[in-house]
Amino acid sequence: MKLTVNNREEIIDRESLNITELLEEKKFSFKMLVIKVNGQLIKKPEYNSTQLKDGDDVMVLHLISGG
Repeated sequence: MKLTVNNREEIIDRESLNITELLEEKKFSFKMLVIKVNGQLIKKPEYNSTQLKDGDDVMVLHLISGG
C-alpha cells in the first residue's frame, strides 16, 4: 500500500490498514494527536474503523501544550 504520510511517500507492506495500525507501524506514541485523511479530520473513536486506501494522504500532527 502506498500512502503519503506527513508529506512523505510511504510504502507499507500490508493490504489493509486502519489509523490505529498506521500509528503502531510508524511508532507514533504521542497522547494528543490530530489525524487528517485526505483533508478530513478523523476523531479518535474512529481510528479503528477508518480504513486507509492506496494513495491516501495522511497528516499526523501532535499537539504540545505549555506556557
